[in-house]
Amino acid sequence: MSATDRHDDIGQDRTASPPSSGSDRRSTGVAQDLEPLARGILGGQVPLRIRGWDGSEVGPADSAATVIINSPDALRRILYAPNELGLARAYVVGDLDLEGDIFALLGVRDAIGGRKDRVDLGFDRRAMIELWKAARRHQVIGRPLAPPAEEARLSGRLHTRRRDADAVSHHYDVGNDFYRLILGETMTYSCGYWPREQTTLHEAQDAKYDLICAKLGLRPGQRLLDVGCGWGGMVLHAAQQYGVQAVGVTISQEQRDLATERVVDAGLGHLIEIRFQDYREVDDGPYDAISSIGMFEHVGIGQAGDYFARLVELLKPGGRLLNHAISRPEPSSKPAIDRHSFLGRYVFPDGELIEVGTIVSTMQSLGLEVRDVESLREHYGRTLRAWVDNLEDNWDEAIRLVGPARARIWRLYMAGTAVGFEENRTNVHQVLAVLSDEKGRSHLPPTREWLVQPP
Repeated sequence: MSATDRHDDIGQDRTASPPSSGSDRRSTGVAQDLEPLARGILGGQVPLRIRGWDGSEVGPADSAATVIINSPDALRRILYAPNELGLARAYVVGDLDLEGDIFALLGVRDAIGGRKDRVDLGFDRRAMIELWKAARRHQVIGRPLAPPAEEARLSGRLHTRRRDADAVSHHYDVGNDFYRLILGETMTYSCGYWPREQTTLHEAQDAKYDLICAKLGLRPGQRLLDVGCGWGGMVLHAAQQYGVQAVGVTISQEQRDLATERVVDAGLGHLIEIRFQDYREVDDGPYDAISSIGMFEHVGIGQAGDYFARLVELLKPGGRLLNHAISRPEPSSKPAIDRHSFLGRYVFPDGELIEVGTIVSTMQSLGLEVRDVESLREHYGRTLRAWVDNLEDNWDEAIRLVGPARARIWRLYMAGTAVGFEENRTNVHQVLAVLSDEKGRSHLPPTREWLVQPP
């Protein structure tokens, strides 16, 4: 059963009379009471269907998406957090649900205020008055409800080793089988590279690894360090296809265990070592090449300089470093992931996105020479849509593995992030740098042909 099929049965009162057609309103009900609130948020007509727990409905009957208010608790959660977080809490626990195309709903969300650069789901004064009126009519005002158990609340100083480990565990240690269901057999949790329309997800991830290996100029016998190695995809590909000696480090125990198992199964134990280790603890350089793929988002703006400085210490003269990271469109000293947002509380606690120019400047200030910068923004949108398809095609299995709340979180987060890349509100860049030798030589070929045909 797909996610859409499953949601067709949620929140419907089987004894209620059939919903009206078109945009006609039934006499009274939850949906009608909330329609002014929806109009206030959306700034005009309500372009989607809204269904209350009493069976009442408003909005176009042919809407591609229907918002289902399953419980009065949805209103209470929104009252105490009248913004994105309140809506997210209601969705995570199932007080509020979605039937139909999640991308259609996100299209409505992104039309709020007519702005593509920032989505603000905070309610204005008029909307709040309407919400309080509806809550009083339906007798739902009471004490605030406890946040869902899946909400992260980390303690300690930001970006200490212990807190970073807790943040990584919150996101990654939710079950390797769940990630395999979403990511496919490559177990690669980063942007794929889609050279052709008919490219599959598996092929896109292999192509991404080939692109990175070509940029790093990998050759047999070289030493590669992969920082934040995930489930071992990069080190496995580099060892199998390019004959390098590879070390992968991660601070997720579940990732380390499965990556080690995959190395043994591939018969590559003589070439690959997987460590449960923080990058700040790696001390066995020099390495010919270092890859950092989907790791930098966890480092933090304040630690960016220390991060690259540590990698420079581990790199040999003439060695190459590739940083593959999601980036924000504009420079700022503030985190792009609000710690009170859905992403900040449920998906990437303490995650921070940095504008690519800041990354380039930081790398060069530490003696690295940046030689190539490439945006893969459209590629990530396509990758995320493939992951959403995998999740929705295996919805019942996902619920069995991690429960309905976690499945809902991942569905909303991946779909929303896909739209963010597609609409250029988020980007992802590969930045290649070299540590020149004592004579200033980069040891790179004079043209970019090496990016097309790996050495």
